[in-house]
Amino acid sequence: MNSIKSVPARVLSRRGGHSLEAEREQFDKNQAISISKAINTQEAPVKEKHARRIILGTHHEKGAFTFWSYAIGLPLPSSAILSWKFCHVLHKVLRDGHPNVLQDCQRYRSNIRETGDLWGHLHDRYGQLVSIYTRLLLVKISFHIKHPEFPPGLEVPDEVLEKTAGTDVNNIFQLTVELFDYLDWELKLSESVFRQLNTSMAVSQMSAVQCRLAPLIQVIQDCSHLYHYAVKLMFKLHSCLPADTLQGHRDRFHEQFRSLKNFFKKASDMLYFKRLIQIPRLPESPPNFLRASALAEHVKPVVVIPEEAPEDEEPENLIEISTASTVEPQVTSGIFDQTFGPPNGIRDDRDAQIESLKKEVDMLRAEMEKIKLEAQRYVTQLKAQVNSLEGEVEEQRKQKQKALVDNEQLRDELEKLQRVKQDSDRSQRLCAEAEKKATATEIRYTKLKEKHSELINTHAELLRKNADTAKQLTVTQQSQEEVARVKEQLAFQVEQVKREAEMKLEDQSLQMEQLRQELDARREELEQAQRSLSQAKQVRGWGAGCAQIPSHKQTAAQTNVLSRDMMVMGHGDRGPVSQLCHSLASAAPQSNQEQSLQQKLLDEQFIILQQTVREAEDILRDAVAKLDDPLHIRCISSPDYLLSRAQAALESTDALENGHAQYVASMADAAGLVGALALFAHLMADTIVNGSATSHLAPTDHADRLTETCRDCGQQSLDYLGKLKDKQTLGRAELGDVRRALRGVLQLAQELRPKSLDIKQEELGDMVEKEMASTSEAIEDAVRRIEEMMSQARNESSGVKLEVNERLLVMTSTNLQKEIVESGRGAATTQEFYAKNSRWTEGLISASKAVGWGATQLVESADRVVLHMGKYEELIVCSHEIAASTAQLVAASKVKAEKSSRNLGKLQECSRNVNEMAANVVASTKSGQEQIEEKDTMDFSGMSLIKLKKEEMETQVKVLELEKRLEGERVRLGELRKQHYALAGTYDAAEDGEAKPAPAPRRGILKKPPLAQKPGHGEPEQDAGLYPPHM
Repeated sequence: MNSIKSVPARVLSRRGGHSLEAEREQFDKNQAISISKAINTQEAPVKEKHARRIILGTHHEKGAFTFWSYAIGLPLPSSAILSWKFCHVLHKVLRDGHPNVLQDCQRYRSNIRETGDLWGHLHDRYGQLVSIYTRLLLVKISFHIKHPEFPPGLEVPDEVLEKTAGTDVNNIFQLTVELFDYLDWELKLSESVFRQLNTSMAVSQMSAVQCRLAPLIQVIQDCSHLYHYAVKLMFKLHSCLPADTLQGHRDRFHEQFRSLKNFFKKASDMLYFKRLIQIPRLPESPPNFLRASALAEHVKPVVVIPEEAPEDEEPENLIEISTASTVEPQVTSGIFDQTFGPPNGIRDDRDAQIESLKKEVDMLRAEMEKIKLEAQRYVTQLKAQVNSLEGEVEEQRKQKQKALVDNEQLRDELEKLQRVKQDSDRSQRLCAEAEKKATATEIRYTKLKEKHSELINTHAELLRKNADTAKQLTVTQQSQEEVARVKEQLAFQVEQVKREAEMKLEDQSLQMEQLRQELDARREELEQAQRSLSQAKQVRGWGAGCAQIPSHKQTAAQTNVLSRDMMVMGHGDRGPVSQLCHSLASAAPQSNQEQSLQQKLLDEQFIILQQTVREAEDILRDAVAKLDDPLHIRCISSPDYLLSRAQAALESTDALENGHAQYVASMADAAGLVGALALFAHLMADTIVNGSATSHLAPTDHADRLTETCRDCGQQSLDYLGKLKDKQTLGRAELGDVRRALRGVLQLAQELRPKSLDIKQEELGDMVEKEMASTSEAIEDAVRRIEEMMSQARNESSGVKLEVNERLLVMTSTNLQKEIVESGRGAATTQEFYAKNSRWTEGLISASKAVGWGATQLVESADRVVLHMGKYEELIVCSHEIAASTAQLVAASKVKAEKSSRNLGKLQECSRNVNEMAANVVASTKSGQEQIEEKDTMDFSGMSLIKLKKEEMETQVKVLELEKRLEGERVRLGELRKQHYALAGTYDAAEDGEAKPAPAPRRGILKKPPLAQKPGHGEPEQDAGLYPPHM
């Protein structure tokens, strides 16, 4: 077969006239023809061959310059179908054209936007589709310009996706959002197309329907890649961020998944798409991003485009034979004749060769068409194989990733084992080196270092304790000042309210006295008139007429008649008769005035009662409001004081009940009820306020019950007072509910009282004297025994000085107690004073016992140390205990002593001396202990290396045992202290004083009831809770 290379030179020389300009013109002409045939106003899909030529033209000129030079001249605003086909062709050019097409399209973004905006404002079916399609193209151009790693065809391997996303979670987050936006516009275009075709789904083979469906092939291709990339990036995001943060991403992806699955299902059911594209199937449910292993179950959707049979195209001549003859027929013929001569009617060999070449070209063309068809079939098959191989490769990649993960885990475990082995080898080497370098000097240095660290820790602990103590002292002082200020304010308010009530009651009592005097005067006048009337009856015959007086209105007329008769008679009885007539005339108005005064007295008595009830209600409401007042939470009280207040309030109910009964019997006298109401209101308010203050220091359960009981007391009292305000319910008012509520308060107060020792109050005074005497005897015995030991040991006399000063302390404390009793007991006996202040007395007894016991223990410990049977630590502990007991005794004595007392000053001076001597004992004990320890020098020079190592290990074992034992002893010490506090009857709150309720006022006199003093008001009966010594 002849090839085209065998064409003679003369034939080839004919083609030499075609320049580059001619080729360019021919290319432009072909492109113009293809563009005009692809983009027209016919409602039919774009033919594939025309679109292919346009795409090949972009690869030929390496850009879309020619395409856009013709496209901008198209009348796009005149036809919506023309604009729709333009968008379709542009989409295909972007996907399959040369890579430089993207940059050329970027320059014409404004033209695309103007076309979309124009058709978006018009109500045309194609126009709405054009508006959405242009928005999609603009989003596509912007995305690929921003991310050049993604070609417009969107087909990149997963490695490029991982590289583009990077490791920055912000970049991954942003890229995922942009992919979601991209996919949203693709799905929006498909939904708009299907929405317009709902009525013509069965005739999808119509050209008008295919015109709308044709661009969806490119949409399907884009969506398959975008869905795959979105799944990959979502799994990557869930590996970096918490699930709650990505809830919005998951919701958006699920919505897109449903839309995309619906789109693929509708497209798969249409006959038009079945011969043009193979649509992938999506899974039934979206991927579970919360489970990392679900990534291995994801399958990439693959779209297959089968190759179509070539459409009928116009043949294209490889050798342009006719061109030269048509362009220059005359010129060529003349030149040919001049050169070769005229034709002689015989066919030249060259003509035969040309004919044979033509035939050969035709054969080659047909053969080439066959080869093309075969190649297309092979390409289709190969693409199918490539898709299946890609699926296998994807599966292999997943297995590879899983294997890599397993490999990494195994490698990490191996590295850990290697590190553990290295560490163990290093430890063995270090242990061997340490054994070689162990010497006696290191042991001695270690011991000195431990001593130094122990001293540092002890110093730091003491500093912390000092700071904590100072802080607690400051807080306590502030709390006490605040409580005192609040108590003063409350006392001032209560006094002010009581003064106002007293003034009102006094005014009312004065008014009642005036009314009584006026009533008595009226009664005397009435009695005088009645006596005069009885005298007149004895007068001759006049009494009978007077006895028949029918009413007070007739008295005046009959009196006038009697006067005239007396004047006519003119005898000596004229004076008594005139007096009688005058009395009868004035009897009637006096009787009416007496009734009105009586009614006015009853009304004024009821008004006084109503005012008193209102004042009592205000007092009780104010007390109930304190239960919920946040400012009142700093106020505290003791159960003993609450018990006394509640008992007084309960006793006042009896007086209130008696006054109520008297008033109901005779409403002309409300003095008893008014006085009882004033006393009841103040005592009940005092009980409620103290109940609230006591609940602030009580346990949670008791505090809640006490608060509710106090609230119930206030409510029941207000209900009772409300019944007294109405005359109809006045007689039915009862105090049973009030008494029951008060008994509940009494029971709770009794439960909250601290459990003290079972000692009768009359025995407390005798116990104080006995304990002080026994303590003094114990100290004297301790002084004698220590003097004997010191004389035998010939040592310093710190212990003797300590005991002597402690004896002086006890003696001074005894004198101070006598002074306190003499100044505070008044007319009562000593035992009665101690019984009245039982809490303070119990604290004093506890302090005295602690002092005597500490002195005895110090002597016994010193005796054992002298005999080498005891420990120096016992002396230190006993000294600390004596100092603590002394502080307790001083505090107990200082509570009720006068600030100007000389015995108090002496007692404090003795306390300081005792503390100083106790510190000297501790210092002397430690000094002696250190001297003894220094005598025991450590000489390890004669020991071998193995013995030194053995001694070192044994010493470490002993150290660990001692540390464990020390920790156990500390725990035991804490438990012992807790039990000690429980037995001593300590109370966590600040202790309040006790006071007995004042007696009820005298019946009938409205005086202000005396207010029982609360703790902190300066009463001498104030008690103080004493805490046991703290070692």
